[in-house]
Amino acid sequence: MPHDQRRFKRYASAATIALSFVAATPALAASSGSGGVSLGASSSSSSSGKVSKSSAQVSDSSGHIYPGDSKHMGDRILSQGMSGHDVRVLQDFLTRAGFPTPIDGQFGPGTKRHVQAFQRAHQLAPTGVVTYAVNVALRAAAGAPQTSQSASTVQSSGPIGKAHLNADGSATAPADAPAAVKAVIAAGNRIAFTPYVYGGGHGSWNDSGYDCSGSVSYALHGGGLISSPEDSGELESYGNAGAGRWITLWANAGHVYMYVAGLRFDTSSHGPNGSRWTTATRSNAGFVQRHPAAY
Repeated sequence: MPHDQRRFKRYASAATIALSFVAATPALAASSGSGGVSLGASSSSSSSGKVSKSSAQVSDSSGHIYPGDSKHMGDRILSQGMSGHDVRVLQDFLTRAGFPTPIDGQFGPGTKRHVQAFQRAHQLAPTGVVTYAVNVALRAAAGAPQTSQSASTVQSSGPIGKAHLNADGSATAPADAPAAVKAVIAAGNRIAFTPYVYGGGHGSWNDSGYDCSGSVSYALHGGGLISSPEDSGELESYGNAGAGRWITLWANAGHVYMYVAGLRFDTSSHGPNGSRWTTATRSNAGFVQRHPAAY
């Protein structure tokens, strides 16, 4: 056989082996065990249930894809040794669900024990690892006492006076409202008719448009109740839990709105002239309830 032909056959055989290895790789990842996690090239997982601390995208055995950041609980799998904003939200939700947990943003042994206690209480495997399925169950448990309440019921026991929605879509604060609440309403009026712009209000307080969290952050900043813009996931742990006397936020990972002195301030509202202010209520299912301290 000529030398060139022999060399060609060797190259072809090597290419066949390489292609076979690439094709086998997904199968190897898929066989990592029940509940295993398949990560990118620099990440790792094991059948012991330990989860890589990498921020790369991952997927679990259910097929759920995790973005890998720590902005929202559920964007990555959480386990002991991790830290971040999403860990703070986890600890807050555990507390809401009846498992009081210090909120320090560190996933230590105490947080793991409480995760395991929650898992046992909800017929989940007590791994101490917060997967997407655990996240969904925890959100449901933390929000359960709230979802049966209407927003108007929540607000009826709050402020002494009620804000008035004017015909032009602006809001007038009640005379007996604290100065900070009046300032929040005034700030809300300033952007009540600006366009919805995704990410608007997060790079600068003064913007051409605002998204839901940018709008709420702007109004709260006007009353001196927040120092920098926060997205909806961050607002899930804003201030204190539950309804406020004057101001109540409803937040989840995808949206946030608030009631100020009885009026709803929401980019999804259809108030007069397209205003963010409205007297209409909406479902709060799937949202958590927060309020600024003292208000």
